[in-house]
Amino acid sequence: MNDTTRKDRVTRFLHTLNQARELGLSVTEAGPGTLTLRLPYSDRIIGNPDTGVIHGGAITTLMDTTSGSVILCALEDFELCPTLDLRVDYMRPAAPHKPVYARAETYRVTRNIIFTRCEAFQDSGETIANCVATFMRIGKEASPKHYRDLITGGAE
Repeated sequence: MNDTTRKDRVTRFLHTLNQARELGLSVTEAGPGTLTLRLPYSDRIIGNPDTGVIHGGAITTLMDTTSGSVILCALEDFELCPTLDLRVDYMRPAAPHKPVYARAETYRVTRNIIFTRCEAFQDSGETIANCVATFMRIGKEASPKHYRDLITGGAE
């Protein structure tokens, strides 16, 4: 699978997730076992109206979505992998009026579990938050064929 195919799969997957659509998440890079998503700044995700700082829930959703979606870049066949565990460590608030990026990688793929790590950052390069997550593999047949075809573009 090439990077364009990975990016297309993740983009189609994001369009099926209400929270990803509402937040305006988009793919900036996709490679073998790596993925970067972008969260644009908007008034809808402000956590502190006095400072304009982004709500931590939006950052957590970005990181969870990136960590789960990177699996599409690591596996040849599409399969849904529910989140088993997600731990987020916040380092600093995101600067107002700037997008936030999350870069995730799969660092171990087993028959039953996929392990990921993710970093949220802004253009300055400073880390906003880090997370590690585990996802349960349930197999490609656990997802309805029409949904797999939607995500893969009918390529499987």
